[in-house]
Amino acid sequence: MLWTSSTRSPSTERAPLRRRLLLALAAAPLAACGRKAPRHATIPPGSTVLALGDSLTFGTGAAAEAAYPARLAELTGWRLVNAGVPGNTSAQARERLPPLLAEHAPRLVLLSIGGNDFLRQVPEPETRSNIAAMLDEIRAAGAQPMLIAVPRPAMIAALLRSLDDHPLYEALAGERRVPLFASGWAKVLSDPALKADQIHANAAGYERFARDLHGFLRETGIAPP
Repeated sequence: MLWTSSTRSPSTERAPLRRRLLLALAAAPLAACGRKAPRHATIPPGSTVLALGDSLTFGTGAAAEAAYPARLAELTGWRLVNAGVPGNTSAQARERLPPLLAEHAPRLVLLSIGGNDFLRQVPEPETRSNIAAMLDEIRAAGAQPMLIAVPRPAMIAALLRSLDDHPLYEALAGERRVPLFASGWAKVLSDPALKADQIHANAAGYERFARDLHGFLRETGIAPP
């Protein structure tokens, strides 16, 4: 049998396949590196940062100086404005936001809200709409919005120490293209040693949350190294 120039042996046919596999394996670590948190403009020490939320932002369960905004201020050198109001829903926080933006002109707004909506069974579309509107208002005011995920209420998950974030936060962060600090509250509120009661952290819990948040802010470039 004669071999023409277009006829290839089995080993020759396998060569391009091997090359493609080697290229794919070499590219995999590069692709993984590309999945790091996106970088954002660094906010220097002395800048005003607004922490908007409910009792978890206010620091219920610990002294005022132990609240996460106070601890974060020490870690970053930022001027943190604690705008947490216990019991606030997303609708109430949305109502408070415009005057806070006008008064403080923050460079960054840390938005942690929604827990009371879930506890009071506010329809999810209403909560989503309020949070989305606040993210848009913050950006329109010239500030960087950052969303902080809140766990979905689940008694069994709390008992098993396995709370997880409500999925609306990841969805909203993707839609609005804002950084999302995920699992911070879920980790703290899943650990009895870090809780003052069923739904609030203690001083150690707020300290842990602030340090984890600071690490995330440095990773994204928002906090100075």
